[in-house]
Amino acid sequence: MDQNAGGPVPIALRVNGQEREVRTEEETPLLYALRNHLGLKGTRFGCGLGLCGACFVLVDGHPTFSCDTPVWSLNGKEVTTIEGLGTAGESHPVTRAIAETQAAQCGYCVSGVVMAAAALLEENDNPSEDEVREALDRNLCRCGAHNRLVGAVLIAAAEMRAEAGR
Repeated sequence: MDQNAGGPVPIALRVNGQEREVRTEEETPLLYALRNHLGLKGTRFGCGLGLCGACFVLVDGHPTFSCDTPVWSLNGKEVTTIEGLGTAGESHPVTRAIAETQAAQCGYCVSGVVMAAAALLEENDNPSEDEVREALDRNLCRCGAHNRLVGAVLIAAAEMRAEAGR
């Protein structure tokens, strides 16, 4: 009988460009590994059901609900959290635009919104308003700040194009 069956196991993760290891149950949601094992508190727990987007991280560049993604499924994949998008001194353009326009209200959903918007702008640096709305469709903002968040993403897109000389 395997004495480790069902118990914590070491799981290797690549998070924000660094190799990391957590010792946990294989079915542990990525969100818990990030927050409780790696101390990355920027990713939020929202609904816990993969419905609201507050817990979005990027897995290989795609917005992914971290609350219902088991850590065992991330072998060989790159996980990017809000901490991986920038620093306080050099933040991501979406983060800057949201702060400068005061687009967020309570801020609880913001890390998930930033992750979804950053993924969009990585693929499309000149999105239409409709494309931004579609990209943020899986993000629930309980304060109703959606319109201001969409506007901030469009400002960030324009800033990114200007920085790139386009």
